[in-house]
Amino acid sequence: MPSAFLDRLAQGPLVADGAMGTLLYQRGVPFSDCFDALNLSKPTLIESVHRDYLAAGAELVETNTFGANAVRLASHGLEEKVRMIARQGVKVARAAREIVGVNAFVAGSIGPLGKPLEPFGHVTVAEADACYRATAEGLLEGGCDCFILETFQDLNEILAALRAVRRVTLDVPVIAQMTFGTDGKTLYGHTPALAVRMLKQAGAAVVGINCGVGPQPTLEVLEELVAAAEGTPVSAMPNAGFPQVGEGRYLYLSSPDYFADFAARAVDLGVRIVGGCCGTPPAHIKAMRD
Repeated sequence: MPSAFLDRLAQGPLVADGAMGTLLYQRGVPFSDCFDALNLSKPTLIESVHRDYLAAGAELVETNTFGANAVRLASHGLEEKVRMIARQGVKVARAAREIVGVNAFVAGSIGPLGKPLEPFGHVTVAEADACYRATAEGLLEGGCDCFILETFQDLNEILAALRAVRRVTLDVPVIAQMTFGTDGKTLYGHTPALAVRMLKQAGAAVVGINCGVGPQPTLEVLEELVAAAEGTPVSAMPNAGFPQVGEGRYLYLSSPDYFADFAARAVDLGVRIVGGCCGTPPAHIKAMRD
C-alpha cells in the first residue's frame, strides 16, 4: 500500500520533533506522574507541546504514548486503558496538526515495557507481544501515519514489538530506533550493523538511533548505521547530552546551535530524519530546521 510518509522521505530529509517529557516537566508535571495518562486528563497540555514543535518546523511529531503499555501503566492502575490512552494520543497530535495548519506526520510512539524480557527477565515474548499489540491497535485506531519504536536497548525486545505491530497492520510504516552507548553498542552488546540487519528483515521501513549520550557519539554510530542500512532510510534523534542537576532541576547543556550543526552533519552522512530526544525543546528543533 502506498505511503505518503515514505513518499515524503524519498524527496529529502525531514525534521522531527524533540522531547515530550522534558517539556511536560518544565510545565509543572512531576516525573512521578503518568505522562501517558495526560492524553485523557490534560489533552490541551499535550496538544500545546505538539503545537509548539509544529510551529518550530517539525514535520513529524510523536504521540505522547512512549509508556502506554500494560506493564508500565500497571504501576498507575491504568493497565486496562492502554488502547484508550494510545488512541487518544494520536487524536491529540492530529488535532494539534489541524490547528497549526501544516502538512506534518503523526508517529505513534512505542517504547520498551520497562521490565526485561526473557532470558534477562521474567517477561515472556508472548506477554510482550500482547502488550505491544494492544498499544499498536490503539495507535492505529487513532489514525497514526507511521509507528516509531524508540529507546530500545534489547534487540530481542524491539523485534518483539516490531512483529507485534506487523501483526496489527502491514500497511503503516515502522521507524525502529535503538539506543547505543559510548562504545557504539547497545546495553546488551548489539552492534548497529546487527540491529539494522535484523530490523530490516523484520519489516522496519526506517532504522535509526535515539536518546543515548548526545549528538557527537550519535554521529559516530551513524556512520556504521548508514553503511549497514544500504539505502534504507535512517533516523537520528539524540539527547541533548547528559543532564546536569541545578537548583533542583534537570538541565541539558547542548545548545540549539550545537544541534543545528549535528543535523547538518547527520544529513551529510545520509540521514533522512533528524530530531531530538530528552532535553531538546522547540528551540533546538527550529535551529535544526533552519
